[in-house]
Amino acid sequence: MAIPHGSNETSYLLPPNKEDWEGKGIPDFIYGQKDLMQEGIQWPRNVPSFPDMLPLSRFDTVLCSAWRQRMELGLFRYCLGELQTQTLPGTVGFVAQLNVERGVQRRPPQNIRSVRQPFEPEQFNFNKIRPGEVLFRLHPEPGLPDVLQQEEILVLINVSPLEWGHVLLVPEPTRGLPQRLLPGALRAGLEAVLLSSHPGFRIGFNSLGGLASVNHLHLHGYYLAHRLPVEGAPSKSLDPGGHLYLLQAVPAPGFLFYTSGPGPDLEALISRVCRATNYLTDHEIAHNLFVTRGAPPGKTSPSSALTGIRVILWARKSSFGIKEGEAFNVALCELAGHLPVKTSQDFSSLTEAAALALIQDCLLPHDQAEEVRAALVALVAQEEQ
Repeated sequence: MAIPHGSNETSYLLPPNKEDWEGKGIPDFIYGQKDLMQEGIQWPRNVPSFPDMLPLSRFDTVLCSAWRQRMELGLFRYCLGELQTQTLPGTVGFVAQLNVERGVQRRPPQNIRSVRQPFEPEQFNFNKIRPGEVLFRLHPEPGLPDVLQQEEILVLINVSPLEWGHVLLVPEPTRGLPQRLLPGALRAGLEAVLLSSHPGFRIGFNSLGGLASVNHLHLHGYYLAHRLPVEGAPSKSLDPGGHLYLLQAVPAPGFLFYTSGPGPDLEALISRVCRATNYLTDHEIAHNLFVTRGAPPGKTSPSSALTGIRVILWARKSSFGIKEGEAFNVALCELAGHLPVKTSQDFSSLTEAAALALIQDCLLPHDQAEEVRAALVALVAQEEQ
């Protein structure tokens, strides 16, 4: 549902004349505690493909209407229609989608050599985008916890979208921050999930070496009208305090962090996750992160209620550049069970076994994985002392 012209809402739509775009300024999306939805967000029995066909929050309405207008104005590299989608037969529940245009037309990745590579202003970065690509600025109203520490977060279209509503959250782009997760960026991602009333709005982060294609701090956000394995997969506790879990029965074992919603628990989770990603970055270990509404840790099932927010972190082998011959590249959404496939032939022939083999080939060797696990458990133990 688009915001009607003449409504009291700030207009997030571009003026009709292209010449006026640069002078329009960036509108603020101002939100408060009441906009962060903790409860009552569940999957309906029949989920429509396009997110704005469900009852939406103010955040969803603004994002979807502005995003659709940019698509109609031709600001994307291709026009994204309804993608052919299938759930692969098997026990995992992979959701595969055919997205040929992204495979062909996306911007080639930068020459990344290290997980700790500094920002390079001469390379493409988000200070070089067209004015019309910016949708709005996320702006918490005074009174939200830690609002004084909140960074300026721009919400941009991803010009090579994975799915409907694919955006980038970019903290203070003029600072030239490299692709290394920071607390303010993660907080914005978590709050964006809480601002959405759609159970399929997810946020993710790819480190350098984890298939981030631009070395300028950003998170991905997008809608997918399908359950994913990571939402309700069971987990086992790795520490006595119940702050770190190992996700099981999913495409790849990952570290699970969980919060029931805003407040001190959310802030503690942000600190915990960023300590983990700092460890991985400092030790030159690539990683991917995925944020979704999900079930609490423990013995859960794919149909479990979405009672809080799950943050899943995967440590993985570094991969620099795109492997063109494979059905899909393994990054944040693939590890979560969403497979954007590049060719019709691969889409029709892809099996669960083949998908698992591609994903597992990107994981750390057993000994290194155990070393990382012990290090993250030790970090949590230090925090609890």
